[in-house]
Amino acid sequence: MKRISIIGTGFAALSAARKLRQLDRQAEISVIAPRPELIFLPSLIWLPSGMRKAEDLRIPLQNFFARNAIRFHAGEATGLENGGRRVLTSAGPVDNDGLLIACGGRFIKKLPGIEHAITPCEGIAAVERLRDAVKGMEGGTIALGFAGNPHEPSAMRGGPIFEFLFGLDTQLRREGRRERIKLAFFNPMPNPGNRLGEKAVARLLGEMQRRDIATHLGHKLVGFEKDKVKTEGGEFAADLIVFMPGLTGNAWFDATDLPRSPGGLIKADAHCRVEARERVYVAGDAGSFPGPDWMPKQAHMADLQAEAAAENLLSEMKGGVADKTFKVELLCIVDSLDSGMLVKRTPDSAMALPPIGLMHSAKAFFESWYLRRYR
Repeated sequence: MKRISIIGTGFAALSAARKLRQLDRQAEISVIAPRPELIFLPSLIWLPSGMRKAEDLRIPLQNFFARNAIRFHAGEATGLENGGRRVLTSAGPVDNDGLLIACGGRFIKKLPGIEHAITPCEGIAAVERLRDAVKGMEGGTIALGFAGNPHEPSAMRGGPIFEFLFGLDTQLRREGRRERIKLAFFNPMPNPGNRLGEKAVARLLGEMQRRDIATHLGHKLVGFEKDKVKTEGGEFAADLIVFMPGLTGNAWFDATDLPRSPGGLIKADAHCRVEARERVYVAGDAGSFPGPDWMPKQAHMADLQAEAAAENLLSEMKGGVADKTFKVELLCIVDSLDSGMLVKRTPDSAMALPPIGLMHSAKAFFESWYLRRYR
């Protein structure tokens, strides 16, 4: 019986598990993670307004694992042995005949004073801190921004910051507090969001202007203080700072001989195979893949990579050719609580539609549809 280990319980890991089970009913699949749960990160944007609660976004996976005859190993990955055939964890080793790494990445927290900023995509607890801080504000400035990994162009997650920015604007207007609380957006690039395409950048900046959101663009970040954002172009006051740093590889990667990209992610080829490794694949935020520099780190892209990785891993384990590639596609809805801007980009085209209410409803529908398979 083929033994396959998957590290992680995020989008890439679960999509890989579903695809593996679909293609092989007999394989012994083990998922390794600290807890048997999925945190639906795309809907974190709705926590500050109360449109979602923590329990709505924390999805227990025991039933999903049971339905698909998947074993769960509760533990944190700490290293690899035997060329990836053994995963070392905080709860003991797990042996395999094939390995798929889908444990995500980690945020680079090197800027001085970054402890004063909230990083919302770290999870539910971080966004609850943001929610509570906003609730307690009677005035002042909320500053939101993001940055990247200078050695890994695709290793950034800026989309959610635009959504928190526009969502907070809508929320504060509904509450009658927007005149007393200023919003500011900061980014080291003069054209933030350029990975979404030129049309999307123009629409995003136009939306900020329409909503009277101040912008501080084109200056390298120097650091933060409790009440201040500091850049090479100057500093500005901020009573609450929300910041998404660039992504790099997980700390446990350093305890392995996995090939790494200059940005610290696991190097993979166009088939999601880890370079110079047999039956070891990677998908999602943990990997560095060949492709355009705008290729996103987002759930949709992770799903596409995971399905290709699962198919190729099984093919290699059966002695076949692992030649499945993944589609490169950026697809998202930039939500603002009552409307959404649809953005799509492929190697051949780029599209950004004006915000409309229907797209907000579509994003909520997608959440329900996506999570139904795991509930």
